[in-house]
Amino acid sequence: MEAVARLSRRQYGESKGSHAHDHFQLLWGWHGALELEIEGRGTRVVAGRLAVIAPGQRHDFWSASGSTCFVLDANDSAHPALAALAGRVLPLDGTALHLLRFLASRHDLADLQGPATALLLSTLPSEAAAPRRTRRPIDWGRLDAWIDAHLGEPLGVADLAAQVCLSPSQFTARCLAETGQAPMAYVRERRLAAARRLRAQGLQVQEVALRCGYRSPSALTAALRRQG
Repeated sequence: MEAVARLSRRQYGESKGSHAHDHFQLLWGWHGALELEIEGRGTRVVAGRLAVIAPGQRHDFWSASGSTCFVLDANDSAHPALAALAGRVLPLDGTALHLLRFLASRHDLADLQGPATALLLSTLPSEAAAPRRTRRPIDWGRLDAWIDAHLGEPLGVADLAAQVCLSPSQFTARCLAETGQAPMAYVRERRLAAARRLRAQGLQVQEVALRCGYRSPSALTAALRRQG
């Protein structure tokens, strides 16, 4: 695929809502602070930092007092390390900072597209040197304890995801991969396990249903019967 890239200088202010692109987007901070959310995870882009957003990653930008960034929209063939850098916010080296200072002084950025883009991309680390993202493990024991303490409340995927600092889509994927169950199936299993324990302790069905989040005693009874 032919490498395609377009460089621009952009002003950011109020959020225009989350969105995604079918290409990579690189943001070099230049002036002010840009609040950035990528797939539910917040970070900040300021002068001296670079954010790399991968195709398909939902993201949102906003700046309370205004922010200026150099932005490069590029396909994955523009640089071999883009995939390895996706989703990261990185510090810039001296070469990149010097180049940004030069570009900020020019009013003919459109005429410098080719060489400016090539030089900025050359400051990225090589694919081999690109830092690898380490995926933080989910503390399932801690999450189980939180679920058990809130079984009587209406729980959704977003509630679970917030406990482990992931977006709902990220948590759903991790839950399926690590437990073999979708999030709400995982919660249902814990509701049933708690209900069995409480019934074994002699609690009435109505009280157990209330504590475990069932809408009625008959709903609890039916759920226990289905499980056998």
